[in-house]
Amino acid sequence: MKKRTFHVLIVDDDPADAEIIEEMLTDCDTPMTVSAVADGGEAMQFLQRLPPYAEAAMPDLVLLDLNMPRKDGREVLRDIRGSEALRKLPVLVLTTSQEPEEIDLAYELGANSYVSKPATMADFQKVIAAIELFWMSAASLPNIEH
Repeated sequence: MKKRTFHVLIVDDDPADAEIIEEMLTDCDTPMTVSAVADGGEAMQFLQRLPPYAEAAMPDLVLLDLNMPRKDGREVLRDIRGSEALRKLPVLVLTTSQEPEEIDLAYELGANSYVSKPATMADFQKVIAAIELFWMSAASLPNIEH
């Protein structure tokens, strides 16, 4: 059975991190489309299909950094969970913080999971492989279209 193409939106203000994540995702066995935006404001434009993202496909999963300029990941989580059209969208927080307060707050705001960015490339590959295994192979995902 052919796997469907999975669409991931990366929301990260660090271009190097976003590029690494994108490269690792596209190297997965799952057919993948990856989009990336640099801050929370752009993320909401993308998800609400506002220009310049009017033709963007709705992602199956959002990988969200918390600490970004302008609109941070916490605000994005609030906006997603406060939107009737977006509230079911799976959001995985992928950030550098390992602070218990940050983890608790992310879940309180509606994150589906919280993963700290690993320090080594080998560990990063393991995290991406685990994301692929769970989110793209095992989990049943909601249909999010508007």
